[in-house]
Amino acid sequence: METAVRVQHKVTRPRADALRNRERIVTAAREMFVEFGPDVPLDEIARRAGVGNATVYRNFPDRDALVREVVCSVMDRTSEAAELALAETGDAFEALSRFVHACADERLSALCPMISSTFDQHHPDMEAARERIEDLTERLMERARAAGQLRPDVGVGDIMVAVAQLSRPPAGTGSLSFDRFVHRHLQLFLDGLRAPAPSELPGVAATMEDLRRP
Repeated sequence: METAVRVQHKVTRPRADALRNRERIVTAAREMFVEFGPDVPLDEIARRAGVGNATVYRNFPDRDALVREVVCSVMDRTSEAAELALAETGDAFEALSRFVHACADERLSALCPMISSTFDQHHPDMEAARERIEDLTERLMERARAAGQLRPDVGVGDIMVAVAQLSRPPAGTGSLSFDRFVHRHLQLFLDGLRAPAPSELPGVAATMEDLRRP
């Protein structure tokens, strides 16, 4: 009687050097998108990453794929910052503040304009990353509200608009020279979020859905 032999199928995993190359490409692309905008040549990104053009295209078949990876990686790191803030057991408003400053360090304002009308904003990876960060931000804000430290008339959209606007250099100024003012101006904004509120805000709290609406 023949004995059946079970064939073991080996799962192919990316090699360590391939993963490092991909990470170098994403890091270089993020830096250059921030410095020069989304139209920077891919061969320049390859040069900064220290890889060949073929390696870039092997990992990312087109510019949109690379942009999406960069944006998702930034959103993932921002979500990780939110999770660290949520894990803190101290002052709820200070935890929210540290998260907001971490958002500015990720240069979200420079990356957001790259999501143009031709970019697939509903790609599953984008949707998942966006939902995660919105949920975590709302949880951070709700904890500060429950502690009586955050004014009740602000929403997640208000936070994201402020981070984007306050970390974007005004027209005619250099981005590097402006960087030293970002956290100062963000702190002025955060002080305005503290409860009790000294004034009544016009309009209603901004939601992320409001910001996505054309």
